[in-house]
Amino acid sequence: MKNILLALASGFLLALSWPTSGFSPLSFIGFVPLLLAEFDIRKDNFKKKNLRTFGYAYFSFLIWNIVTTYWLYYSTPFGGIFAILANSLLMSLVFLIYHIIAKKVAFTAASSFFVALWLSFEKLHLGWEFSWPWLNLGNVFANDINLIQWYEYTGTFGGSLWILISNFILFKGILLYIQHKDKGILIRTGLRFILIIGLPIIVSLIIKPEINSENTIETLVLQPNVDPYAEKYTTDDKGISKSLLELTKPFLNEKEQLLIAPETVFAEGVDIKNYRFSQARKFSQQLFAQNEKLNILYGISMYEILRDKTQLSPQSNFLREGIWFNDYNSAVFERKDTEQEFYHKSKLVVGVENFPYQSTLKPLLGDIMIDLGGTVAMKTTQDERSVFELNNGSVVAPIICYESVYGEFVNGYVSNGANALVIITNDAWWEETQGHKQHWSYARLRAIETRRAVARSANTGISGFIDKDGTILEKSKYDEKTILKYDLPLYEGKTFYVNSGDYIPRISNFLALFIFLFAVTRRRK
Repeated sequence: MKNILLALASGFLLALSWPTSGFSPLSFIGFVPLLLAEFDIRKDNFKKKNLRTFGYAYFSFLIWNIVTTYWLYYSTPFGGIFAILANSLLMSLVFLIYHIIAKKVAFTAASSFFVALWLSFEKLHLGWEFSWPWLNLGNVFANDINLIQWYEYTGTFGGSLWILISNFILFKGILLYIQHKDKGILIRTGLRFILIIGLPIIVSLIIKPEINSENTIETLVLQPNVDPYAEKYTTDDKGISKSLLELTKPFLNEKEQLLIAPETVFAEGVDIKNYRFSQARKFSQQLFAQNEKLNILYGISMYEILRDKTQLSPQSNFLREGIWFNDYNSAVFERKDTEQEFYHKSKLVVGVENFPYQSTLKPLLGDIMIDLGGTVAMKTTQDERSVFELNNGSVVAPIICYESVYGEFVNGYVSNGANALVIITNDAWWEETQGHKQHWSYARLRAIETRRAVARSANTGISGFIDKDGTILEKSKYDEKTILKYDLPLYEGKTFYVNSGDYIPRISNFLALFIFLFAVTRRRK
């Protein structure tokens, strides 16, 4: 019963630490109860230690996943349930491996292994086809920007490392006190715990940058508030264009401006080879008639018909005999009298935009792509991070929806010259839950990591502007048809994290492997 309560405590401590309604410092103690339960199992005289450890861990992580990401159910019941169950399973496997290794090595090696293995697991979640990094630990501070200004050096993995080390310092102190009953141990542990938490906060306050960009561009962010279930895929592009024009025209002038509209705002599907004849193109031309200096960036659904097998990619979709097509979730950028530019979304939502490990799983599962109102075809991605150059010579990054959750991925835009981050998204799938609020908050992490301001256009959810230190400059409300105007700061330079990427998990991979090999090859005493 005691271990059940400990597992329950860890689950709720981690869940209640999460943004946007949680209290992030709870994450510094969130793993401790579960670690105590594992230690109790490791030292008792009962059998099935591995199974019991896995069971308690799964119970704990399931609570964490349900409380923080239950909102996935609103977009896709099957996908939401699968994501919660599968992610809890993966977390539990990490904890089980730690339990097995901890029985073979000393405390310092065991704790180092858990930290390294967990960071390696988080890195895996950023790169494989079942990618779901939403609950990577460093994300927990998304609304506590004054604590994490040093993310410009470490990315969110620095936050994950901070949390894990803090938990093990407290865990070790509790074990020593239980063993020796010495209050001095509690005092020393408390001081270490305060020190490990306090020092990064002091550094953060010291290095927080001044906001003093002299280079800006007047930016208009559209939030059309189209219901994706009832309107988006039943309203044609002509109707959407008319609505957007009515919203935009009162705000146009003769200055340099950047207009941003959300992900797949034109959802009808446009043949990429015939884009110049599309309603989306007509929309742009009507705006240029109002302001010739306007820069336009918006989301659109596109496709490309293929008849040559040599042009196919693993993401190409079969249409009929001899004909295939690429399906794109794209961003379009236009300036007057120049050729339009495209960027195709490259970090895809599992089960909605991609079929993970299709060659292996499709024969077993059939076609289980989830329909969210549009096509259920596999999306086709691109390798490089395209950026768009404005009339004034500055450069912006077109980040589409889910891509904004990936730190090192977003670095690629800045490495290619982006002076600001533009996020276009549609967060209406999750209704008015924590989902769209968390997604907005994660954009603040990207601002700090890259030291770039963010302009965010959501169909609905939260649209607005974020400065390079994560400060919210202006934002909209959920379920609101609106347009926001702000002078978006344009910054130069590259942070250490932009240049170095996810170096912390790369080091962790080697450390975890070294300790694992040491544990399985050493002689048992």
